[in-house]
Amino acid sequence: MPRPKCCRHVGCMPDKNYFKPRGIPASELEEVVLSLDEYEAIRLADYEQLYQEKAAAQMNISRQTFGRIIESAHKKVAAVLLFGKALKIEGGEVSVGKKKQTECPECNKALNLRSGSSPEEICPYCRKRR
Repeated sequence: MPRPKCCRHVGCMPDKNYFKPRGIPASELEEVVLSLDEYEAIRLADYEQLYQEKAAAQMNISRQTFGRIIESAHKKVAAVLLFGKALKIEGGEVSVGKKKQTECPECNKALNLRSGSSPEEICPYCRKRR
């Protein structure tokens, strides 16, 4: 049985969530669904030009998982462009919003905290209570 997916962090929701070739009715098009985490991976890697490791940290996932997500996203976007399909952005287990960044007082490593998270959490690096 596979591990359950952890909730991925998305900086913001897309303003537009549907794209299609001009002049063709949507009812005649095959639709490709890009999940919100795939959308965020494209935004971070291609638009923001972050390295995979830094982008993965922002999404609260491993670099390997980020690599799989971005590969899937690129394949879907390529299919949309090459074969004239419609693109719909929706779905996925994500949390939306900005993360606060602070440092652990013990080891001075940068920590990303979600809005509303407790400062009493344990540092993932030194395992001390913050």
